[in-house]
Amino acid sequence: MSDLGSTLVRGLSARHIRFIALGSAIGTGLFYGSASAIQSAGPAVLVAYIIGGAAIYIVLRALGELAVRNPVAGSFGEFASANLGPLAGFMTGWTYIFEMIVVALADVTAFGVYMGFWFPDVPRWIWVLSIIFFIAAVNLVGVKTFGELEFWFTLIKIAAIIAMIAGGIAVLIFGFGLHDTSQGVSNLWSNGGFFATGLGGFLGCFAIVIFAFGGSEIIGITAGEAKDPEKTIPRAVNTVPIRILLFYVLTLAVIMAIIPWNEITKDRSPFVQIFEALGVGPAAAVLNVVVITAALSAINSDVFGAGRMLYGMAQRGQAPQALTKVSRNGVPYLTVVIMAGALLVGVVLNWLIPENVFAVIASIATFATIFVWLMILAAQYKARRSMTPEQEAGLKFPVPLWPYGQLITMAFLVFVTVLLAFHADTRVALYVGAAWLVILAVAFRLLPRTPKIEMEKI
Repeated sequence: MSDLGSTLVRGLSARHIRFIALGSAIGTGLFYGSASAIQSAGPAVLVAYIIGGAAIYIVLRALGELAVRNPVAGSFGEFASANLGPLAGFMTGWTYIFEMIVVALADVTAFGVYMGFWFPDVPRWIWVLSIIFFIAAVNLVGVKTFGELEFWFTLIKIAAIIAMIAGGIAVLIFGFGLHDTSQGVSNLWSNGGFFATGLGGFLGCFAIVIFAFGGSEIIGITAGEAKDPEKTIPRAVNTVPIRILLFYVLTLAVIMAIIPWNEITKDRSPFVQIFEALGVGPAAAVLNVVVITAALSAINSDVFGAGRMLYGMAQRGQAPQALTKVSRNGVPYLTVVIMAGALLVGVVLNWLIPENVFAVIASIATFATIFVWLMILAAQYKARRSMTPEQEAGLKFPVPLWPYGQLITMAFLVFVTVLLAFHADTRVALYVGAAWLVILAVAFRLLPRTPKIEMEKI
């Protein structure tokens, strides 16, 4: 079989990939989306994040099994084409690109808002334009530069979260005049109960929960440029349970133990409120640095992931062949230019988007995320079913709980998709998603039937 990643540079070390994996799930969904999730489900949101974390772990293990066996730049787009057919691969690849663009549009706009905190007189579009050019330049330099920058961005986010957890636990134990220690952690169940908003509220938070974990599949895309994918990919995937428990469940548990869940408002991050409760003077400034870093990290990853997917699709004849051109540094530069161009269009579009658009953007991104995850699971399921016993025995990173884990996770993701229809803010995602898939199906029929590369079952 042809090595689709042969023209790319394998410049991502184990350290890079581990932090890319961490950074991909720590961003807008945690720092801001968590407030909406808490308001929807109350303390029971902790259970929702654990369930969502279990689902993404199975998805990433399925992706890891495929990626370790065949580490290519197109990743799950390649696997869907090989195991489910060219149409599935086409729709998977372009839906992932669509997901990255939607999320990046939200993040570049957020970056402009964050910078306005320090420079209120500077027009927002200047900051948006500057960050687009900066991220594009970083991605054009080389994959090692991208990995190094993502490492430091993620390190800052992790340090801030760990500091918040440590400070919050200290408040719970010692009080410091901010918390009645005799109450302990009773705020988790004393304000209407643990399932304070009932079953409906609990189910309603899953759109935000899945949105928070969206983008984690970038681990598979890094396989095409990993120095030793057989070791680095499994190590990165296996950190998922730890990061889910630490960076989501423990963080939000500490926040809601100190501040009653019904006092956490959607108009600002729970992190702002906890820093204020801790008595940190420049709380807003500290948080602003963290959320700016989170936005930069997310945009950086989005441009990288979508660009590499475009490269892999061009290799298969499902995108213009010009996108396979690679610079001296091993970067498919035209894909970076296209992503930057898409974000420039977003600068104009954002003038028309109201400030309360987060739920709509999150739900559209959730639909795209669920579709991609379902394709990953289906491709791995089909690939495993077609293997001989000898091939199964030779797998270096087999998925656990086979096949029941995959089937249960697929049923859960379909269930979450259905839930989108029950809320006005999220229902639009089904309309947009359905229209998007129809457009892709029509576009695929118009493609010439001469794919450049035929892939064997992988």
